[in-house]
Amino acid sequence: MTEVSETVEQAFITPRSLAGIGDPGWITQPLHRVAGWSYGHDPLIPRVLLTSPDQLTQLRLAPGDPDNPDWWTIRQARSTDHPAWAATFQSRTPVEIIAAFTDALTDPAGPPTTRIDPFTALQDAGWEPPRHFGGLADPDGITRVEEVGNPGSDLWHIETAVIRDPTIWRAVFTGTTPLHLIAAVTQALTDPAPINRDPARIPGWARDRMTVDTRHVPATDVAFALERRISALAGRHRRVAGVAAAPPGPARGRTR
Repeated sequence: MTEVSETVEQAFITPRSLAGIGDPGWITQPLHRVAGWSYGHDPLIPRVLLTSPDQLTQLRLAPGDPDNPDWWTIRQARSTDHPAWAATFQSRTPVEIIAAFTDALTDPAGPPTTRIDPFTALQDAGWEPPRHFGGLADPDGITRVEEVGNPGSDLWHIETAVIRDPTIWRAVFTGTTPLHLIAAVTQALTDPAPINRDPARIPGWARDRMTVDTRHVPATDVAFALERRISALAGRHRRVAGVAAAPPGPARGRTR
């Protein structure tokens, strides 16, 4: 009888922007199982469609050309209090980066009450204006975040690339995209925690620009990582629902 290994080898990669795509279920399963998004994709077409319970927002995953600008597309229709917006991510965008966006989008607590600047997290992490470009770039010059255009027709643009090599991935947000969602992405980009991947799936691009720490970890840590993520997000929903449903305290009676 073959023994099941208690550990598995994993590669921990920094910077996070170079970790490669990862498991799409990191994004799609929480949307469906926790946030209640319905799926309506055609099994004969290699794409995934998920729609929010209010029918306003849709995620589309359409595999194809890796350089297709809209491998991942998230769109929200115009509502009474906000214009329509869209966000796209190319195929090589790490799912952890996209998940930061969708987690903020489906936060049951709703958007923050104060304005959030997506550049703040980058500035706090030491990102600076790159030469010959606008926006801010990470200290290694690998990833750049820029807001381009004029008010009303602007775009937020994120690009990960290495000099003399093709662009690795891009993300584009229309200027109407809520800023706290873009800020969630910039915060994920500056997170110092490495992203783990199967060593056999370490991306071949920019290998000389990434740090890879390969070590053995408990097999259960890898096997149940997605379930733990789903459990944590479900707990977030329960906590918010519990606060919203909390009954008022007993009325104070008048004393004689």
